[in-house]
Amino acid sequence: MKKLFTAAILLAFFSFANSQNNKDWHSKVDASLLAKTANGQHMPFLILLSQQADVSAARQLKTKDEKAAFVFNILRQTAETTQGGITAFLIQKNAPHEGFFIINAIKTEGDLTLINSLAQRSDVAQILDNPNIHNPGPVEELEESTSSRSAVEWGIDMINADDVWALGYRGQGVTVAGEDTGYDWTHPALTPKYRGYDAATNNTDHNYNWHDAIHVISPLASDSLNPCGLDIQAPCDDYGHGTHTMGTMVGSDGDYEIGVAPDAKWCACRNMERGNGSPFTYLECFQWFLAPTDLNNENPDPTKAPHVINNSWYCSEGEGCNASNFFVLNQAVNSLRLAGTVVVVSAGNSGSGCGSVSNPPAFYENSFSIGATAINDTIAGFSSRGPVTVDGSNRLKPNVSAPGVNVRSCVPGGAYANYSGTSMAGPHVAGLVALMISANPDLAGQVDLIEDIIEQTAVPKTTNQNCGNILGTEVPNNTYGFGRVDALAAVEAAIALIPPPPSATQEQVAMSVRVFPNPVGGQLNVEVQHAVGEVQFELFDVSGRLVLLRNWSGASSSVSVDFAGNPSGLYFYRLLSGGAVMQGKVVKK
Repeated sequence: MKKLFTAAILLAFFSFANSQNNKDWHSKVDASLLAKTANGQHMPFLILLSQQADVSAARQLKTKDEKAAFVFNILRQTAETTQGGITAFLIQKNAPHEGFFIINAIKTEGDLTLINSLAQRSDVAQILDNPNIHNPGPVEELEESTSSRSAVEWGIDMINADDVWALGYRGQGVTVAGEDTGYDWTHPALTPKYRGYDAATNNTDHNYNWHDAIHVISPLASDSLNPCGLDIQAPCDDYGHGTHTMGTMVGSDGDYEIGVAPDAKWCACRNMERGNGSPFTYLECFQWFLAPTDLNNENPDPTKAPHVINNSWYCSEGEGCNASNFFVLNQAVNSLRLAGTVVVVSAGNSGSGCGSVSNPPAFYENSFSIGATAINDTIAGFSSRGPVTVDGSNRLKPNVSAPGVNVRSCVPGGAYANYSGTSMAGPHVAGLVALMISANPDLAGQVDLIEDIIEQTAVPKTTNQNCGNILGTEVPNNTYGFGRVDALAAVEAAIALIPPPPSATQEQVAMSVRVFPNPVGGQLNVEVQHAVGEVQFELFDVSGRLVLLRNWSGASSSVSVDFAGNPSGLYFYRLLSGGAVMQGKVVKK
């Protein structure tokens, strides 16, 4: 499914907010923040600037590095040229401050007097509360003895990832990432996969591979003694959740494979303090993934951005995420996608009712949201369902589903455990993205195409549960999305996109083909120059089924094909003439 970006909506929002400056400054401030500071208290908050960057032009760039550099440079330039006035004002008021660029915002703290002064500025669009968020973690934890291990975990077998390994693709050359409660990088299943570890020399470099966004103890914590500490310079997991999710992405412990892409490398950011996060910590990790930095948080390098990020967390309305601040994390997700990074998000554990995909970032249009299935290949009762009603969009969610019940993976201290939750399903899909890119490196940065392939190759799953205006017997539906992912089918589709080696025949060198528009909505035009003899045009869906065949003659010709009745998704074409073969792909909107 194609993703529609929200730059226009955001610009409209900020323009509206700016027009209210002189009418009522209260309207620019979260009601919860006004209540917290009513009696003179100092509270942390986020200042959203009126001017926000437009990075939509990144969609026209080809490579991941080009996209990442463009998005990073535009975002940082916008922040640097617009934040100076507010920063100088905060310095004058002796207020602490830290600027963000992934969304043009400044973190600070102060009392109602400071908030009043800031809200009346024309360069301030909104002042947001910084709610503290608790991640409830997996819905079930089952400790497991080593005697019950299997060589390949059931989830890996279910999605046919081991069949992909047999083809030689194990995630090599790909970087996956996670933001979570931290990661035990010394676990035997994770150490060799850490991007900062060199097995040949046994040396470690955490620069550009690890970032800690936890600088203070969460107000929701039961005590002030974090087992990992604060501002740590090496990966550590203070809760156990993150280590488990990373194991499902890349873990391998010798005789036992627990990771979908065991030859991929990983980098990471801690965004929760013992399961407690905030918009500040989530934004900081998203920003770091856009352009990882050294351990001093300096010298950002967008070429070191990961290919895919797993997000096994969410923020509920009861924890402070609401319509007034939904757009903050949404804009960060949008920027990462435009920069060429797939953003995988667990759909949530609020099922089984309809409309239960209700927490950010799972319900965002540009989040690739994942439901959870059980070992019998049916949806888990806890897995959240669509449609998304919380923002009035009624969009379909989840996008796809993956194994998420009784999933065995690593936990801190060299141990293993079985957890259940959509937190366990998301890492299966992040690992699948790594397998696809290892099979076809040209897919790196092609987020729309990667997600389309995963959706179109998923095993269709139906249900008697009807949610929204979509019957459970239809595909996609609001219970499974497009279905349960199939790694082998997705990788085969990725391989099919690799162009054949050029032929040395004169006919092939001379003939040229143009297939447009692409993506196509209605009429598909096929323009051929210098053909020899009869021209045959074949069109296949992602499963390899021939859906269209046309023949015509003429050395140079243009033919229109009615494509309006074909389902949305990815198609492959093949054109044959006089011994020449030309191939390519077409996306139906």
